[in-house]
Amino acid sequence: MARAIMIQGCTSSAGKSYLTAALCRILANEGLRVAPFKAQNMSNNAGVTPAGLEMGRAQLVQAQAARVVPDVRMNPVLLKPEADTRSQVVLLGRAHPDLSALGWRERKPHLWPHVQASLHSLLDDYDVVVIEGAGSPAEVNLRRSDIVNMRVAQEAGAAVLLAADIDRGGAFAHLLGTWHCLTPEERALLRGFILNRFRGDARLLSPAPEWLETQTGVPTVGVIPMLDIPLPEEDGFWTEKQTVNEDGFIALPRLPRVSNLDEFAPLGPLARWVTTPAEMEDARAVILPGSKSTAADLSWLRASGLAAAVTRAAHAGVPVLGICGGLQMLGQTLSDPHGVEGGGEVPGLGLLNLITTWAADKTTRLTTCTDAETGLRLGGYEIHHGQTRAGSGVQELAPDVLWRSGNVRGTSLHGLLENPAYLERFLGWAGLTPPSPLNSLDARLDAIAVQVKAGLDWDFIGGLL
Repeated sequence: MARAIMIQGCTSSAGKSYLTAALCRILANEGLRVAPFKAQNMSNNAGVTPAGLEMGRAQLVQAQAARVVPDVRMNPVLLKPEADTRSQVVLLGRAHPDLSALGWRERKPHLWPHVQASLHSLLDDYDVVVIEGAGSPAEVNLRRSDIVNMRVAQEAGAAVLLAADIDRGGAFAHLLGTWHCLTPEERALLRGFILNRFRGDARLLSPAPEWLETQTGVPTVGVIPMLDIPLPEEDGFWTEKQTVNEDGFIALPRLPRVSNLDEFAPLGPLARWVTTPAEMEDARAVILPGSKSTAADLSWLRASGLAAAVTRAAHAGVPVLGICGGLQMLGQTLSDPHGVEGGGEVPGLGLLNLITTWAADKTTRLTTCTDAETGLRLGGYEIHHGQTRAGSGVQELAPDVLWRSGNVRGTSLHGLLENPAYLERFLGWAGLTPPSPLNSLDARLDAIAVQVKAGLDWDFIGGLL
C-alpha cells in the first residue's frame, strides 16, 4: 500500500499534468486531504502563491483541483528557460542566481535535499500525495542526475502509473520500451499503464493490452478518451490550432521565450500567434505577451519585422496592450545594471514614455487594483525583475501596475484578461465581440475528474492507496 501515487509519461506532453490534476480532484472528492507534487518543473508558465512565492502554473492548478492552498513545497524546484542552454533556478519560490550558474548535473546535490524535505513534509501533512513526473523515466542519460522521476518514486514508495499518448501512435511500443529502460527496482514500482487521449472504440485495442501485460507483468488500468476540456498548460501554447474568426483577430507575437501564455485562453478563437508582419495585417488589436528574456525577445521582435509592424499598428490607432515583458518593450529604455539578463541597456519601442530598470530581486505577489480608466476592480499576479516608472504624457491608471497613452496600454499584471469585465472592455476597444466564456476552472476540473475516473479501473487504483 502506498501513500503516494505518481503519474509518469513515456514522453513529454503525454498528459501527465492533466491526469495528475484529475487524480487530485477525484481523491479530494472522496474526502481525502490531497497534495500535488512535482519535484522539478521546467516552464516559463508560472504563478504566485498567496505567500508571494513563485511556482509552476501546473501545480497551482493541481492544488486547486485538490482544494488546498498552493504551497511551494508542491513544486520546490522551478527551472525557467532563458536560452537554449540556460535557465533561472527558482528554489522554494525564490530565484537563486548561484544555482542558476551551475551546470545541470552539478545542481543535483544542492537541490535534492530540498526535494526530499518538501516531499516528506507533504507526506506528513496530507493523506495522499499525487506526484507528477517530468519528461520520461526512460531518459537513461539523465538517470544519475534524476531528481524528478524514479528517484522521487523510490523516495516516496509511490505506486507509479505510466501514461502514453495513444493519439500520437506507437503507444504500446512506447510503454514497452520505457519499461525495458527501467532498472528492476524501478520496475517494481510500476503498477499500471494508462492509454491517454484515445479516440474511437476501446474494444478495438484488444489483444494489445493483454500482450503488453504478458511482456511486462504490468496491466493496462486506464483508457482515457480525448477530452476537449482545456486546462492551463505547463509549458505549451494554450492552443495548438489557429482558428479563423470572421469578425477579426488579435495578434500576439510568438516570442521565443514567451511566458504565462495560459492567461490568453479567454481570447479563444480571437487570438492569433504571429511570427511575421504579414500575419499581423488587419489585426484588430495587438498584445505583446510576457517574456523570460525580455531584451533578447525584443531583439527578435525587431529582427522579425514585428516591432515595426506593432509600431505601425499603434500609430494607426489599433489598440496595443503590453503585459509584463511586453509592457517593458513598449517603453523608452530597458536597463539591466545587475546583469539579470546579461546587463546593458537597450531602447524600447518608444510607444509609452516608460523606463524599466531591472532590480536584483524579483517581485512576486498577488495584486488587486482599481483601474482609473474603467473603474473596474482587477486581480492578477506579478512576476518581474523590472521596475517601471513613467515619464510625462503617460497616464498611470493603477499605481505601479497599469499605464496608458492613447490607444497603447501596458501592465505588469498577469491575468488581466482573465477579469471578464476588463476583457469585454478591451475587446470593445478593438470592435470585437467576446467569445463564449470558458467554464470556470473549478467546473472544468470537476468535468475532467468524472471522465478520467470513468476511464480508469478505479477499484485497482484505489487498491494501490
